[in-house]
Amino acid sequence: MTPEKLDFFRKLLLERLARLQSDAEKTLGDLTQEKENLPDSIDLASEESERDFNIRIRDRERRLVVKIREALSRIDDGTFGTCTECGEEIGEKRLIARPVATHCIDCKTAAELVERQRGL
Repeated sequence: MTPEKLDFFRKLLLERLARLQSDAEKTLGDLTQEKENLPDSIDLASEESERDFNIRIRDRERRLVVKIREALSRIDDGTFGTCTECGEEIGEKRLIARPVATHCIDCKTAAELVERQRGL
């Protein structure tokens, strides 16, 4: 991969990382704020449901942050854009859609097929 493309992906990953960290800080602030005493159990249940939903989203985003940092490390060590399964280059369109990808589309498709066959 050319240095220009690597620079493009580094910037893309850093932008996504900054956005995720900003969102996480906002959510943390929202979660730590005192909530009013809600007048009835339906309001309370709705508030709890929303809180749980936000926590699940942030957990998914936390895992994405780890993947982004790993992708940045792969850029640094020269392995970014190479499939960890077959060693072939990962397509640029796939990397633009999912810059943390570690498998080419063929290997990922095969892995997903195996997962479906196993019922995972």
